[in-house]
Amino acid sequence: MIQKFLYKMFTVEPYSWRKGLVLSATFLFSLFVIFACKKKVNPLGETTINPNELLQSGGVDTFSLTTFTYKDDTIISDNAPFAILGSYNDPAFGAFNSEIYTQFRLSGLSPDFGALSSIIVDSFVLGLNYVGYYGDAGVQNIEVYELLDDLHIDSTYYSFSTPATNTLNLVQPGMGSIDLNSQNITVIGQQTVDSQLRVHLSTSKAKQLMIEAESANGSFDDNDAFLSFFKGLHIKTNNMGQLPGEGGVFYFNLNDPMSKLTIYYTKNGEQSTFDFLINTSCADFNHVDVINTGALVETVINDTVSGQSQFYAQSFGGRAVVKIPGLDNIPRNAVIHTAILDLPVQYQTNTNYAPGLDISVTARLEQGSTSLYSVNTIGSYSDYRKSFEIDLRGYIQDVISGELRNTGLIFSPLLHNTAADRIIFNGPETLNKVKPKLTILYTEF
Repeated sequence: MIQKFLYKMFTVEPYSWRKGLVLSATFLFSLFVIFACKKKVNPLGETTINPNELLQSGGVDTFSLTTFTYKDDTIISDNAPFAILGSYNDPAFGAFNSEIYTQFRLSGLSPDFGALSSIIVDSFVLGLNYVGYYGDAGVQNIEVYELLDDLHIDSTYYSFSTPATNTLNLVQPGMGSIDLNSQNITVIGQQTVDSQLRVHLSTSKAKQLMIEAESANGSFDDNDAFLSFFKGLHIKTNNMGQLPGEGGVFYFNLNDPMSKLTIYYTKNGEQSTFDFLINTSCADFNHVDVINTGALVETVINDTVSGQSQFYAQSFGGRAVVKIPGLDNIPRNAVIHTAILDLPVQYQTNTNYAPGLDISVTARLEQGSTSLYSVNTIGSYSDYRKSFEIDLRGYIQDVISGELRNTGLIFSPLLHNTAADRIIFNGPETLNKVKPKLTILYTEF
């Protein structure tokens, strides 16, 4: 399951993830005349509203909601908070597979390895520090390839970007099947360190790098020269035949000092190391393939009417949409006191695919626009109620006052471009007991 602390890092200052559409809805509401004896129902307080100006109050929870999912296949994925690696086969969403592309930088310029004939390369290890995972831990087949194309720190990379790589798998033969598990204990030498994935690469490649360092080519004189010689690595899994419900995706902090590429070697009986670092100066991105073909979510993406029963959101994939045309019927002079949208989900506690702890809320400035803006709120998940609750007071106030257009709300996992979460929401016509509901209390002046 996802490690909870992963999400807590993002709940103080929610990211505006680069995370449309059409629909319609109507609603019924009733107005109630406020008498002096009922003045205390005004939640804004006597110092906020002048009783002589207060006319009437309204409350409505019978909005007709229209819900559906659309596929977002243009996700910016470079230099995200986490690198993600692995694959799983989701019974409702289909196959999810993530790969990592990253540069490396020198831990020291112009290293002097001395006489290479006296050096034995003991191992060449790629270490990536775990942050968490989604799905199931277990064995996956790791492959690593050297990049042929340059990466650039100031370039934009998308989840579909695919730089060219060499065809030679650098993983040491027989060492590619690895138990991916962020709870595994990692020992390096005699020291226990934070849990990390450790992939043993070809010692021949390490020796090639050392030979280049001792040459007169200048490839190790500075990082620009080094990146021209060694452009980086493509790290992927190759998990053929995963059955529905199998697999997982694992999250790594590339900027942790322990995430690096290390040559372990012995010279004249003395053991030494040399590191190639991953840091904020390195370009990196996640390549993600989401294949919904034949899955339940594909029906809803292709037919918005189906989203009235259930609708979906998935990192790097579909975004959930809720449209509320009835907002246009609220009086323009209304002051919104509370506006809570409740989105129940289909999820059984302790199953593999949890809905995460938070969702982002975005909208479009204009109908049909491709740009999204943050609604400045997030939806928080209650495992007890199996539902997300979203405070929309500010957004709805801006809509009825005319500052924003009522183009609908778009929901995505909070870590939309750096995780593997997915959510199944109950639609208004769900066969489940609990349906989505918007409740608004307002005062009209």
